[in-house]
Amino acid sequence: MQHSILFQFRLSDSQSIGPVALRRLWARACGSRDVSVKREVRMIGFGKSVPVYLLCGPPQLAQADALEERLRDLLTTSGLAATFSSVRLS
Repeated sequence: MQHSILFQFRLSDSQSIGPVALRRLWARACGSRDVSVKREVRMIGFGKSVPVYLLCGPPQLAQADALEERLRDLLTTSGLAATFSSVRLS
């Protein structure tokens, strides 16, 4: 099944997470192993670039309101300070 980007987030400057750990956290939040993760480096202005983590999965996961709350809780429990937003599918 084709995955869609459902959430994206940035971590504080002093933090990072590897792809295996991020995929495990994301799968746990979703309750599904049918997920994937990506990392992109984006420019945010003044010549500064930051890593942005993308959480992907089947489009129907986007309808789960509790998913965002579980994701936030797991990030916090893992000691990660994240600023993230859901990606609205059209």
